[in-house]
Amino acid sequence: MDVGLFCLMGYRTRGTPTAAIYDDAVAQVKAAEQAGFAIAWFAEHHFSNYCVCPSPLTMVAHMAAHTSRIRLGSGVVIVPLYHPSRLIAEVGMVDSLAHGRLVLGIGSGYQPYEFERFGQDLQEAPARLLEVMAMMEKAFAAETFAHDGAHYAMPPAHIAPRPVRGMPDIYVAGDNPDLHRYAAERDCVVMVTPRHFTPAMLAAARARFEGTRARAGKPPETLRFGAMRPFCVTSDRQEAARFLENARWQIRLSQSLRRREQEMDGGMIVEKPWEGEPTLEEMAAHMLVGDAATVAARMAAEIRAASPCHYLLQAQLGDMPPGTALRSIAAWQAEVRPILEREFGPLDRIGTPAAAAA
Repeated sequence: MDVGLFCLMGYRTRGTPTAAIYDDAVAQVKAAEQAGFAIAWFAEHHFSNYCVCPSPLTMVAHMAAHTSRIRLGSGVVIVPLYHPSRLIAEVGMVDSLAHGRLVLGIGSGYQPYEFERFGQDLQEAPARLLEVMAMMEKAFAAETFAHDGAHYAMPPAHIAPRPVRGMPDIYVAGDNPDLHRYAAERDCVVMVTPRHFTPAMLAAARARFEGTRARAGKPPETLRFGAMRPFCVTSDRQEAARFLENARWQIRLSQSLRRREQEMDGGMIVEKPWEGEPTLEEMAAHMLVGDAATVAARMAAEIRAASPCHYLLQAQLGDMPPGTALRSIAAWQAEVRPILEREFGPLDRIGTPAAAAA
């Protein structure tokens, strides 16, 4: 098991300078590299304050010049919103700029609000994603390739920018069974969101993905499974409460967009509760928020329940001060990880196919 830093890059206060959001993300990724994080992730969303990163590959290319060891991931590229030939070429270029450090997180998207403004049909998105990925596999496996499919056609063509080691590592996000089958067939990591916010919910999600993997003829216990989590290491109860309230704000915006219930005030999504949302007390009892011992204990419970191979830790959200995120990033290495290693031993033995086989 390893950890990554998830950068959504949204804002809660109208008028927040975009440049400041990007600068904060750069500082956090640099801190994460120093703290031993394995991957830095950059989201993709459009048309609102929920996220100001329309191009995760651009962020990867930018951060490649600011870092040397940490891997850099798209978290995730919304594949159906791209023309295949441009996306494939940009993946090759960005992986080369990062000297092979690109991790390609992919998803088919979930926000009707975005797809309508791109003139795309969300219902077609999973099929389009799978077709684009088939084209990418062919493009990077040979000097030239051609394609004639249900949604795209390509005469014989050469994609000039080439990734360093062929297809990058693929991580898959989304709730579509076709994507889960794709992940199972190719041994991709499958990622889930903070909606699975208790150990039991995480275990149930893992069991569902294991079922898909078994149906694909793969050993279910060797599933590679990732979890995205809001993450705040603090002994200050007021700071913890403010972070949880910002986590609820972020989830509310996401759920409004997911359910086509968003209400816009200019470029700002109006925050509103969603049916079935957890209370702040429930979030406080389960999320990775609190002092180092509390956060480690909650991670340990999730590890025992679901054996994730990767955590995507989001240390910055809403209108929290940037210093809160930097302190949490440092606390992972100095305080939380040592507690987990005392219980589990080396963390790289958790959630890997080799560990499952053993």
